[in-house]
Amino acid sequence: MHSTVMYHGQVPKTASPAVRRALVERAAEMLTRREPVTLRALVAGTGVSTMAVYTHFDGMPGLWRAVRQEGFTRLAAALASVRVTDDPVQDLMANGAAYMRNAVAHPDLYRAMFDAEFDLEDPDAAAASFTVLISCAARAKGDGRLADQADPVAVATQFWAFGHGLALLVLNGILPRRALDDHVVPMATALLVAAGDEPERCRRSVRAGWRAFAA
Repeated sequence: MHSTVMYHGQVPKTASPAVRRALVERAAEMLTRREPVTLRALVAGTGVSTMAVYTHFDGMPGLWRAVRQEGFTRLAAALASVRVTDDPVQDLMANGAAYMRNAVAHPDLYRAMFDAEFDLEDPDAAAASFTVLISCAARAKGDGRLADQADPVAVATQFWAFGHGLALLVLNGILPRRALDDHVVPMATALLVAAGDEPERCRRSVRAGWRAFAA
């Protein structure tokens, strides 16, 4: 549904999903480049007026909320594409692969996702992506792949933390892209073996899940 807002007595054009997307992506790119994000700088060269920011976001604070939210929206879509198997450890790594693939595909939005200076439009929707990892860890524990004392939330947190750190090192150019293929499988395997999985079985599952990164 299109919507309009009033600003300074003017009626801007109706909202356009394409314009909204373009402004969100441009704002994320400018943020990454540490460029001053003013109304005029944001719309420069886009073919739309500054009024578009009010039409689509009700002003700059709304834009920043939308930028963060869009990152989580794209992550949720990436995780939703992961096929569920009967191997929860493989599924955990496959979701990690989708997470990494999303980060590499949308680096500016990925960085903006974790800028807590700005609120989220829908915090629960953002948190749902982390819940996917918890669910996989809980399934692994239920199947006897993790120790009885393993906490699925803690395992998911550790798994996300190592993946996030490695992704940022690659996106920021500190490590080369091949570092993902070099380090993800051994790091994830070590983490999950420490949580109780059998080493060789874990390695096979993690390798199978990581193949989704190139898919």
